[in-house]
Amino acid sequence: MNAQPASNIDYNNSRNLASLIENHLKVTPYDYQKDGILFGLQKKRFLIGDEPGLGKTLQSIGVVDCAAAYPCLVICPSSLKINWQREFEKFADVKALVLDNSTQSTFPYLLKMGIYQVAIVNFESLRKYFVWDIKARRGQPFRLKDVVFSDCIKLFRSVIIDESHRVKDPSAQQTIFTKGICSGKKYIALLSGTPVVNRPQDLIAQLSIMDRLGENFGSRSQFIADYCSFGKDQEEEQAQALASLSVKLYANCMIRREKKSVLKELPDKTRTDLLVELDSESREIYNTAAADLRQYLEKYTGCTDVEIRRKMRMEALVKFMTLRSLSAKGKIKQAVDFVNNFLANDKPLILFCSLHEIVDAIKKAFPQAVTITGRETSLEKQAAVDSFQSGNARLALCSIKAAGVGLTLTASSNVAFVEFPWTYADCCQCEDRAHRIGQKDNVTCYYLLGRNTIDRTLYNIIHSKKTIANQIMAANDDIPQDEMYFDELVSNFTRGWTDGDN
Repeated sequence: MNAQPASNIDYNNSRNLASLIENHLKVTPYDYQKDGILFGLQKKRFLIGDEPGLGKTLQSIGVVDCAAAYPCLVICPSSLKINWQREFEKFADVKALVLDNSTQSTFPYLLKMGIYQVAIVNFESLRKYFVWDIKARRGQPFRLKDVVFSDCIKLFRSVIIDESHRVKDPSAQQTIFTKGICSGKKYIALLSGTPVVNRPQDLIAQLSIMDRLGENFGSRSQFIADYCSFGKDQEEEQAQALASLSVKLYANCMIRREKKSVLKELPDKTRTDLLVELDSESREIYNTAAADLRQYLEKYTGCTDVEIRRKMRMEALVKFMTLRSLSAKGKIKQAVDFVNNFLANDKPLILFCSLHEIVDAIKKAFPQAVTITGRETSLEKQAAVDSFQSGNARLALCSIKAAGVGLTLTASSNVAFVEFPWTYADCCQCEDRAHRIGQKDNVTCYYLLGRNTIDRTLYNIIHSKKTIANQIMAANDDIPQDEMYFDELVSNFTRGWTDGDN
């Protein structure tokens, strides 16, 4: 880990800043991301409100790493824990630990000894890992003064809170725990595309967590009096107050950019792979099926008879498809969590699935979503498209086969995959429902990959090794096109090419 802390840097010297970032991060951020890192280093307790897809994660990591503010605690939604672990290890020369039952008693030691520099926890587990006792009657509301925190919170020099709008309610347990953990920390980064979900009051708890409420806005009651106490006949006064609030936020603790303002710095299409855990029941079923497939592939690779090998290949392909569907079913809970977090940013989303069972499960969680699958009539499908394009629906649940071609869904610049096709071309077809004429923004494509599943194998073949698809298309008549793809699939699966962490 590079040692030069940000406190020794002249922030007004752009060369020094560029050198600092270059010496610490493994990647070169876009210019607007460098601005975000500089802002965080200057303000120390800050909120990055960039739209989704602009790299809030990289910017916050850049601040922590340039400031050498380790150990760092990341508080985030459950579906993003593994992604944060990978991003820290990808962008900075540090090791990150996702807190779980196996490390509940040892993680403070691991951090203290420098074996890990970052700990990652989801909002729902804050009490489990950081609270010793709550001095209030069981079932009764409590306040921060009632909470007895573990001494381990003193280890952290910085805290990153992803999707910080989740702690907008001052009376919620997660908000109280987050506030207590952040108390006295030198570096506190809040990340949210929508820090204000419905009203100015949504900022109060977040400003308090940053210790900015009293410092920059007087107090909670003062904030409410200045920005929240307006009647229906005071629209002009309210508009002036909100404009004043905006100026004060940007001056003291917030930076926010929209895609359209930095579009020239972004590629037309960005792909992000997000690792998620399967639920425990699905994991057990998946592991059994994967072990069965590995045994079968040992027989397949040892077979020399062309005809028998062809039949075995078809059977193995069915087993691969079973694994893919088991992974998808195990990701439903995390997919719902991802969609909840995304829609909280007030941005529409196109979500691709393959199995009707997956579509139905997610539709149950989001009944207002429109569906575009093979089960709708042409009129129903068009009505769903029109509803999404007009903004009446914020979530479109799409079947890869039924919605992968021919449709325009440019109301969203964000596409996500719970399941994905077998080929790069088909992925592009799905992505290009949003990435087409009429789209004014960079399109961000999220791939939810089950950790230690076939998902990583497929994803790497499809994207990182998409030249394989070109070779298949150019194959001669002596080699069946699907055999080349299948052999690549078998090779990567049998050698354990999953997430690089086995």
